[in-house]
Amino acid sequence: MNPVPVLHAARLQLSEISKSFPGVRANEDVSLVVAPGEIHALLGENGAGKSTLVKIIYGLQAPDAGEIRFDGQLVTISSPKTARALGIGMVFQQFSLFDALSVIENIAVGLDGAMDRKALAGRVDAILRAYSLPLDLDRAVHTLSVGERQRIEIVRCLLVRPKLLIMDEPTSVLTPQEVERLFAMLRQLAAEGCSILYISHKLGEIKALCSAATILRAGKVVAACDPRVESTRRMAELMIGAELNAVERRDEGRPAGGAVRLAVRGLSLPPVGPFSVPLRDIGFEVRAGEIVGIAGVAGNGQSELLLALSGEVAAPGPEMITLDGRPIGRARAGARRRRGLCAVPEERNGHAAIPDLSLTDNAMLTARHRLALTLAGFLRFATARGYAGRVIARFGVKATGPGALARSLSGGNLQKYIMGREIMQAPGVLVVAQPTWGVDAGAAAAIHRALLDLAASGSAIVVISQDLDELLAVSDRLAVLNEGRLSRAIPTATATAHALGLLMGGVHGEPVPSHAHGTPARVPEPAHAVA
Repeated sequence: MNPVPVLHAARLQLSEISKSFPGVRANEDVSLVVAPGEIHALLGENGAGKSTLVKIIYGLQAPDAGEIRFDGQLVTISSPKTARALGIGMVFQQFSLFDALSVIENIAVGLDGAMDRKALAGRVDAILRAYSLPLDLDRAVHTLSVGERQRIEIVRCLLVRPKLLIMDEPTSVLTPQEVERLFAMLRQLAAEGCSILYISHKLGEIKALCSAATILRAGKVVAACDPRVESTRRMAELMIGAELNAVERRDEGRPAGGAVRLAVRGLSLPPVGPFSVPLRDIGFEVRAGEIVGIAGVAGNGQSELLLALSGEVAAPGPEMITLDGRPIGRARAGARRRRGLCAVPEERNGHAAIPDLSLTDNAMLTARHRLALTLAGFLRFATARGYAGRVIARFGVKATGPGALARSLSGGNLQKYIMGREIMQAPGVLVVAQPTWGVDAGAAAAIHRALLDLAASGSAIVVISQDLDELLAVSDRLAVLNEGRLSRAIPTATATAHALGLLMGGVHGEPVPSHAHGTPARVPEPAHAVA
């Protein structure tokens, strides 16, 4: 190998970093340079090695080979504590917060050393003022929006005065307005000399924010570019190593004005847990061939709505939810699946899939009734294996085969498998939360195409998502869930991301009562609801 020249002006320099796990070469001879004050994107499809690389930088993994230099000095980062001591902070996609504790208590728990509460509050308040981050230090975390929770993680990092801040998919659960605020803060940090390593699948954001990008594929660096001048399509194609097939709506052939397949009327539910949200008079309909999108910031009742629709939580009355005209409000999840309603929950591990079971076993869990994977009480493993293999092949899941354990897959590949497992059952109604959470551009396009094709076949689909771009791309009508109330669904053609973001943030008029479907009703305030 050729030696990599040392760049003393670099904030972070990786030289030929390699890391292997049993049967997987996660990183191979990765070299990367991040300059002081630079916002640098790290791009790649699922399984490209991004997560392993940033874990090495943050001290969660040790490289098998290669060197790391920080501010020109050769360093060994043996733990996150070592990383923080150097001036490296990281905001993870999954927050590490205690819901029952206050903001200031959560910040204190995350510190490496003890600090007087009054002194800590003073330092935190100074950071919040300096970066225009509104946050009430005494509020309990379970009462905060996702954007506010993310600010806690950011403040934790800023307390150590980072020279390098790593952001992992930071906007996946934010409204457009919260994204704008986050970007303003990141640009301010960069202007002060802090380098930022930014991981995101949202290439439009990369173009708007980053001045450099390194692209990984199969663990190797395949390209570097300036996102400000490179097209999003070209960056996506570099990530996947193939031409990107753009998703286009195929309205021809889709059922026009089909029969109502799923109807929800007057659905109200008390909280199912100490920090859950009650559902209040939810009502909507989905027709054959239609995709209805439900937007909302996490923690506003999305999980509770999916549980009620899937049958994991029973509705107070059977008529509150009907499937093809038949009441199912009190039916259990298995009975709803047999009648044609499949569901994909937001949480991949432990809810949508059991990590320690094989992909074959996980297929058996949800498809055994619809695809006759059982016979006279016996499990038909050969048939289930064949089905799991077809899902892997059709959705491009990177796995060693149907016998691979679910936990051995990357998050994006497990998401592809779970989505494929449900779509390929050809349900009459599909309810899915966060269908492309954590998947790359190519996989997201394939999942969107599969959803559109399923609708074209006559299925009714409900997509619950915090990704407005996704909802605007696939849905026919859109509604917003806020504090357990659902706004009136409006045609996607009349919706804008800005208006929906305001609705998601709680700026809206009175929701439409469930009995008003099919008739003119009070709509959200025009300035916020439609273009």
